[in-house]
Amino acid sequence: MQLVQLPNIQLNCKGQILDLSKPQVMGILNVTPDSFSDGGDYAQVMPAVERAKQMIAQGVSIIDIGGESTRPGALAVSVEDELSRVIPVVQVLSELDVILSIDTSHPDVIKAAVDAGAHIWNDVRALTRPGALEMAVDLDVPVILMHMRGEPTTMNQLACYDDVVTEVLTELKEKIILAQKSGIRPENIIIDPGFGFAKNTQHNITLLNELWRLHELGFPILSGLSRKRFVGEMTACTDATQRVMGSVTGHLLSVQQGASIVRVHDVKETSQALAMWNALV
Repeated sequence: MQLVQLPNIQLNCKGQILDLSKPQVMGILNVTPDSFSDGGDYAQVMPAVERAKQMIAQGVSIIDIGGESTRPGALAVSVEDELSRVIPVVQVLSELDVILSIDTSHPDVIKAAVDAGAHIWNDVRALTRPGALEMAVDLDVPVILMHMRGEPTTMNQLACYDDVVTEVLTELKEKIILAQKSGIRPENIIIDPGFGFAKNTQHNITLLNELWRLHELGFPILSGLSRKRFVGEMTACTDATQRVMGSVTGHLLSVQQGASIVRVHDVKETSQALAMWNALV
């Protein structure tokens, strides 16, 4: 592992400035019935809003709202279902002092969400669905391009690498080049190595240990390993909700290697760890 200072980047999120020269916490808000860790907990508007307010009080900078589970084996949901889950929550949370990210691959969903007050597009499929690149250009909002092979239904069969870090770098670079050729401004691009997506435990550990290498691409890095299966395997925790300390440790190691954003379930614990880290660097 190599220690890396965070890049001095000010991300413009539809007029709100996010200072990426210090680590920012993105809180996960799954408004789904079937996500791997908290499925069903926030599937109704008011529990979702209350959870968002709790995360804001705990120090979150970004809330990432997702209406489709992308756990291994998860099936895609319709645009209509995703809209019905996500948009009512965005409409309420847009009144709060927080940046809203939308975890979706559907161009129609992100368009409606941005119209309702969202700021960032977080796409696990890296803008590969029809019309996604064009929509990202039209909306001109920050986009998070994540590395994944295949779909959630097939990705585990595609976890074959000779050199996982080099191949993730190469495949992310291809997505970045395509995004820029399509007209997406480089200052709107954030990259995510995709922990747990088409990667086994050893791949994830290697990727975490060499996360600093992603700086070769020249874009801010998001690390999202919260409560993932490999964290459970490394800590002997079969229950995802018990993987808090392993997740916090992994995110702290990510920040030490220059990750600007960590995407987490456990906002309070992560914020405390980062407060200590900030006081010492």
